[in-house]
Amino acid sequence: MTVGTAPPRLARTTHAAGRKGTTRRRLMPHLVGWGFVGPATLVVVGLSLFPAVWALWLSLHDSDLISSGEFVGLANYREMVHDPALRDAAWHTAVYTVLYVPGSVLIGLPLAVALNQRIRGIGFYRTCIFVPYVTSAAAVGILSNFVLDPEFGVVNSGVKLLGLSNAGFLQDPDQALYTLVAISLWWSVGLPVVVYLAALQDVPRELQEAALVDGANPWQAFRNVTLPQLRPATTFVVIWQMITALQLFDLVYTTTKGQPLDSTSVLVYYLYEQAFKQFNAGYGAAVAYALFVVTLVVSAVMLRRSAGTAAGARS
Repeated sequence: MTVGTAPPRLARTTHAAGRKGTTRRRLMPHLVGWGFVGPATLVVVGLSLFPAVWALWLSLHDSDLISSGEFVGLANYREMVHDPALRDAAWHTAVYTVLYVPGSVLIGLPLAVALNQRIRGIGFYRTCIFVPYVTSAAAVGILSNFVLDPEFGVVNSGVKLLGLSNAGFLQDPDQALYTLVAISLWWSVGLPVVVYLAALQDVPRELQEAALVDGANPWQAFRNVTLPQLRPATTFVVIWQMITALQLFDLVYTTTKGQPLDSTSVLVYYLYEQAFKQFNAGYGAAVAYALFVVTLVVSAVMLRRSAGTAAGARS
């Protein structure tokens, strides 16, 4: 053995200790991080998984939320096929979604383009657009009842000044659902505006300027250069607003409660009535799970189509 050289066993031991020390140093930040977020993660996951499992158990039983109920298997799901009230609620939800989701894009995108300009007071205008979104749906519903009251509401007072007859709005079966769509758009359009505004600010101005230099007019530059860059933002907005539409409840509860003549009874409000008013909790849970599956499938299809379109555009 040469003088000054460590024995082979000692060298291996030192190397192993060095590797353990390096591994410990690499893992320490992760362990510290999980130490902070671990308890909160367990609480969030627990509060999410337990209701989901319990709702699945309820959907297989004839339960009233008080007694354990009798196991009925898939009977609640079979009953949904022959329920005319559920079909009406599904139709109202579909109409609301078809109007609300495209409306969010068609209103949110032009507003975002306008708020992306360099004009005086732009911060104030952006705040005015976004403030309604941070207001609770319950507050918006209560306010809407006062503003749209057929006798004493501000809107009908203005209609009277114009010499026109009063509109029923939330009290008219032919107008109530469309009025809810209008209220929802006013309330929640701030989210699409913020998403599109953030996406617009990420579009390189050099691309737009190059298109203008090549002879394109502003509309052509927007359609062929800016709009394709907004595809991910549009996908997010459409999916998010669709989920919001399918889960509509607060606004219905604080305005019409499914009336008049059940013209605004949507799926979530219908399952609420089944579970907590008629104490048919098993059937309500089955409706909730069916709605979850529909939402999951539609979201997956839209994500797949969006990914396919993006891949085609890149190729």
